[in-house]
Amino acid sequence: MNDHHHPLYGVLLILLSGLLLASHDGLAKHLSEIYPVFLVIWARYIAQTVLMTALFVPRMGQRVFRTLRPWPQLLRGLSLVSVSLLFINGLHFIPLAEATAVIFLTPVLVTIASALLGERVSRSQWLAVGFGLLGVVIIVRPGSALFTPAVLLPFGAALSFTVYQLVTRRLAGTDHPVTSNYLTSLVGCVTLSVLVVFNWRTPTLHDALLMGALGGMAMLGHLLLTNAFRFASAATLAPFTYGQIVFAGVVGYVAFDHAPDAGALIGMAVIIASGLCMAYVQRRQGPVEG
Repeated sequence: MNDHHHPLYGVLLILLSGLLLASHDGLAKHLSEIYPVFLVIWARYIAQTVLMTALFVPRMGQRVFRTLRPWPQLLRGLSLVSVSLLFINGLHFIPLAEATAVIFLTPVLVTIASALLGERVSRSQWLAVGFGLLGVVIIVRPGSALFTPAVLLPFGAALSFTVYQLVTRRLAGTDHPVTSNYLTSLVGCVTLSVLVVFNWRTPTLHDALLMGALGGMAMLGHLLLTNAFRFASAATLAPFTYGQIVFAGVVGYVAFDHAPDAGALIGMAVIIASGLCMAYVQRRQGPVEG
């Protein structure tokens, strides 16, 4: 049941979610420098699925598996697997904060995709799209250390995340949110169980526990994100979702001794401003149907 009378709770939950997800990405970057990326992400999906099974299957039973739209659910799951593979691979070459900022280009890409699918996009939204793309150009500007083909990896992750969000929007009101998240986790398990066979390296007990922690951090981060909207509206929380970029910068500095340069900071600020502008315009226009 929604209770928007306590927006501070929502803000705190969204910030905790951003901190957890940024820490998740930092830990995944560390582990992927030791083990194959397929193994790291597979372990994360296995742990997440086990945790979700323990939490939700006893309460929901077979209902947790029931979907009215299996093919969109499959596409949703594959999209998120693609996000994970591209993003974590990209962290080998792109610092955490900058890669996270590129992922936050997703609202801009969703707007472009929506226009291509026939939805009306206002001039203000197109202006925000232009600024969002400009932000990425500033981050990976010619002459900088990031001006390499490797930047296509986080950008590809943003494209995959766009597909994920579009499919999620189409599934809203059709399947239970727990069902959607559980099936997405199962798709990741099955897909990566096939791929990890060719990329296996037995981890130490310590590292295996860290890989398991990835699943817990991902699940808890997304649960906090979902529950934040019980206490505050999407419009209220929108500015605070970008806290994940700040947390990614802190994690990158503490764990990997990397601080974004002035150009990267300007680019991040432009992307954040673009996203906030998009949220403001959508708030004024009201929810989009469809």
